[in-house]
Amino acid sequence: MKHRKSNNGFVVWMTGLPGSGKTTIADELTQFYEELDIPTQTMDGDEIRLGLSADLGFSKEDRQEHARRVAFVSKLLARNGVAVTVALISPYRAFREHARKEIPDFIEVFVKTPLDVCIERDPKGLYKKALKGEITDLTGLQDPYEEPLNPELVIDTTRMTPNDAAGIIIDKLKELGYVQRFES
Repeated sequence: MKHRKSNNGFVVWMTGLPGSGKTTIADELTQFYEELDIPTQTMDGDEIRLGLSADLGFSKEDRQEHARRVAFVSKLLARNGVAVTVALISPYRAFREHARKEIPDFIEVFVKTPLDVCIERDPKGLYKKALKGEITDLTGLQDPYEEPLNPELVIDTTRMTPNDAAGIIIDKLKELGYVQRFES
């Protein structure tokens, strides 16, 4: 039976424009965690909206409440030994700073992808709908996105694969001593 050195997990908070690659990188990160036998949970913004935040829309206040809820659940999970990956647009710096203050072991990762690349990828068709006027509050087009000022990592998805991006995140987690918490 393995005994972990610490009960504390951590939270990797990935922020970026819609279509930047947050969820894809989160999926790769989950595979790395599983290979390292680290308990993990992904908090995907779209998935959380279906359950925990189904009552919320996309106003600034609703986005703030959505991020607050994600931060609260992420903090509880991390406190109980889970490596949490948050894949959430979280467009406003103040929201992310709130999460940083609430969560003791918080690593902010800016998934930096140019808007034109996100529009080209458009995995959910959101940009297409926004450009047709069917959506009026899409982050990056009609609603602002405030880039992080001092994230622990910046991942440029135009220069690497999602697997490489997850590897860079794991390397940073090792450098910061988070992965070692789970070694026997």
